[in-house]
Amino acid sequence: MSRLQVVSGKGGTGKTTVAAALALALATEGKRALLVEVEGRQGIAQLFETEALPYEERKIAVAPGGGEVYALAIDPELALLDYLQMFYKLGGAGRALKKLGAIDFATTIAPGLRDVLLTGKACEAVRRKEKSGRFTYDYVVMDAPPTGRITRFLNVNDEVAGLAKIGPIHNQAQAVMRVLKSPETAVHLVTLLEEMPVQETADGIAELRAAKLPVGRIVVNMVRPALLDGVDLELAKAAPRSAIAKSLSSAGLGGARRGGLAERLVDPLLQQADEYAERYTLETEQRSVLAEQGLPSHELPLLAEGLDLAGLYELAAQLRKQGMS
Repeated sequence: MSRLQVVSGKGGTGKTTVAAALALALATEGKRALLVEVEGRQGIAQLFETEALPYEERKIAVAPGGGEVYALAIDPELALLDYLQMFYKLGGAGRALKKLGAIDFATTIAPGLRDVLLTGKACEAVRRKEKSGRFTYDYVVMDAPPTGRITRFLNVNDEVAGLAKIGPIHNQAQAVMRVLKSPETAVHLVTLLEEMPVQETADGIAELRAAKLPVGRIVVNMVRPALLDGVDLELAKAAPRSAIAKSLSSAGLGGARRGGLAERLVDPLLQQADEYAERYTLETEQRSVLAEQGLPSHELPLLAEGLDLAGLYELAAQLRKQGMS
């Protein structure tokens, strides 16, 4: 597995949940993973039922087997202060610029610079080593922006081309791109088995490939259980109403008399079968579209009890079972 795992997806597909579950899956067996948030929504803190994340790396979970998950919410302004201190040794002058609003101004008028800072912080964590020579983190998982802007977000070299042709900003962008376009990185797309998310996933994959960014895997999230297959649905369509009523009666759902409960249940049951058949057809079509992308695909179930911390660990176990670790 690549050491930098970037997770994107259309809004509402659960990309933050998948990123969190992936970090847990990767951290098992004594590994250490850093989960990075770049959008300032504090979604990671909510998932792990902890307080809002500061701009520092903090341990938020222990994975099965003793691994550790750390998290970091990157603040662009503070990241720029780090950058100014690193390259220009501004110290107190940098803090004064923040008070004057210059930092916020810089990241607002130059969105490319903002993305360099956000991706740069994650890439720095990927490259960082301890005194022993071991990488500080075995894996870095980035909860990235949605699919519609993931390519632009990651392709920071193009974004800063108009800002700086030479100098520290240019060099930083080049260093970031060396990581992002290398085998160290994989960009995963999260989707649902619905037409719009699947189409956006296909478009996102095409854009990433055109930009020569390394596409990883597709994660289909919130998959509902399969109750009937195509053969069962054909049988349901062909079965006479009287036979269905008789089967319901035999199962103890109402007597066999005419107009009884068993007969009254036939219409609602057939209506549910029609609705399920429509969904089954749609999901089958969307799976075909995803298969055409030529990428490994994984599926995570819709949790009937809703998503809590225990559910997050369950999703992580599913990812490990499917080989995404």
